[in-house]
Amino acid sequence: MRAIARRLGIALKTVQRWVARAGTQRLDRVDWRDQPSTPRRTRRLPADVEDRVVEVRRLLLASDLGECGALAIQFFLRDAGEPAPSLSTIGRILLRRGLLDGQRRVRRPPPPRGWYLPDLADKRVELDSFDVIEGLTLPTGDDVHVLTGVSYHGRFAAAWPHQSVVTNIILDELVQHWRLAGLPDYAQFDNDTRFQGPHNLPDTFGRVIRLCLSLGVTPVFAPPRETGFQAAIESFNGLWQSKVWNRFLPASLDELRERSARYIIASRHRHRDLLLAAPARRCFPTLWSLDLQAELKGRVIYLRRTNDHGQLDLLGHSYLANALWARRLIRAEVDFQDHSLKLFSLRRSQPHEQSLLSQHTYIPPSRPFREISSKSYTPKPSHDPND
Repeated sequence: MRAIARRLGIALKTVQRWVARAGTQRLDRVDWRDQPSTPRRTRRLPADVEDRVVEVRRLLLASDLGECGALAIQFFLRDAGEPAPSLSTIGRILLRRGLLDGQRRVRRPPPPRGWYLPDLADKRVELDSFDVIEGLTLPTGDDVHVLTGVSYHGRFAAAWPHQSVVTNIILDELVQHWRLAGLPDYAQFDNDTRFQGPHNLPDTFGRVIRLCLSLGVTPVFAPPRETGFQAAIESFNGLWQSKVWNRFLPASLDELRERSARYIIASRHRHRDLLLAAPARRCFPTLWSLDLQAELKGRVIYLRRTNDHGQLDLLGHSYLANALWARRLIRAEVDFQDHSLKLFSLRRSQPHEQSLLSQHTYIPPSRPFREISSKSYTPKPSHDPND
């Protein structure tokens, strides 16, 4: 039967149904006509029962309580000593008669992956997303923080467990990771001060931002308290915790690093086809050092939501996007070459329409960078066996 199904290009279940219909009869005596899929005998309630359900609903709708759902109808019929259908049957009766007044939620198709960056959605560039897993504790009582990363299209993952993840460790791991994997066009973070820099001073660009800009990588910061933008890295965080942390319950940090490294290698092997089909990455420059006092070049992108007046609070300043674009998403691009701040509209329902709402002059700060004392930064060799 399988051979016949493959030769005729039909499902195996269809051949089995024909054989079962023929049984032991001669083939010329079998009725091969199509038969309706509905059963020959149905258990549909009589019309007078349906009419009674509709009448009870009308009575309950005009009652003092006003409850006229399936549960209220069933309770009324049972209280009156009449046969009461099940709740699902009453619901189907109301649906057939068009008496359901509830409004169904309109399900719209989701926007494409990376829709807020047009070149990322078109798979012309690659984006690396980074985050920190916190709240893990070893049996010894020591806390564990894990810096994680994953690429958008290639699913190239990484995880670096540490006792604490500070900015220096983030810089070390990013440099070592990009030396191995190559440079992406975008690097996405949340609004943690370890990634963005201090929030208490205006026009502040932290060390991670300056690292990205010195390598020609555009930092992208997800909007606070918004879902979907960090879905890729949050999904990987949950997968790492279930497959490494919860699965093996490591007793020490060294054991956790070993287990994590083995999982990362297996994950990269699993997604090797996606990595080969992903957009090309740039080679890491051979002669490079991070100068934190260097002039800022490139772009920094902030995904934000405007306030009730269509204004945007960014970098310690307030900018008017559009009075008609209140409480809406926008993409703010700080361009250090053009000394401009461009605000683009973002719609999940119309992801391809990202019009320019307004443009403002932005002059980067001329004060020296004072977050650390040294002017140059030399990354340390990574001890993590992921790479």
